[in-house]
Amino acid sequence: MPQKIPGTMAQQDGEKGQRVGGKFLTFFLAGEEYGIEILKVHEIIGMMPITRVPRTPPFIRGVLNLRGKVIPIIDLRLKFGMEAREQTDETCIIVVQVQGVETGIIVDKVSEVLDITDEEIEETPNFGIEVNTDYILGIGKTEDRVKILLDIDKVLSTGEVVELHSARTKGEEQAEEATPVG
Repeated sequence: MPQKIPGTMAQQDGEKGQRVGGKFLTFFLAGEEYGIEILKVHEIIGMMPITRVPRTPPFIRGVLNLRGKVIPIIDLRLKFGMEAREQTDETCIIVVQVQGVETGIIVDKVSEVLDITDEEIEETPNFGIEVNTDYILGIGKTEDRVKILLDIDKVLSTGEVVELHSARTKGEEQAEEATPVG
């Protein structure tokens, strides 16, 4: 019998279970509000110069040097199949841990940190077998608004995480080549 693990969506046997409420960082993409578990967030930074890495998918924007550490950057709009958007003063990067890789995700703007209780979280609606919603923890209902709560570890497939590793490695190699010797 599946057993719930407190504080997570995870259950044994990989079965989707009831969300246990907690703190979420909320942000906007294309006018819709999303949330990710605050424990996955390392920091929020303004836009910085991003170095494009050749032969990566369009949603992998490249890498940036964050205090001496090369961080792969993904554009969440492009990953979700939304139209690209010009950067604004509110556009920022949320640095998160994705399957063991420190990664930056570009969002339109950060909203706030919210406590969302169990009672305010509904299970993800079923859109049919053709639509994969495994990356959605649930739907948060607060202040008469709906927030799509993401499981950031499932937003990217395992193959895409491998590409992030590769992009980071290529970025580190580019940085070493650009560093003057002597």
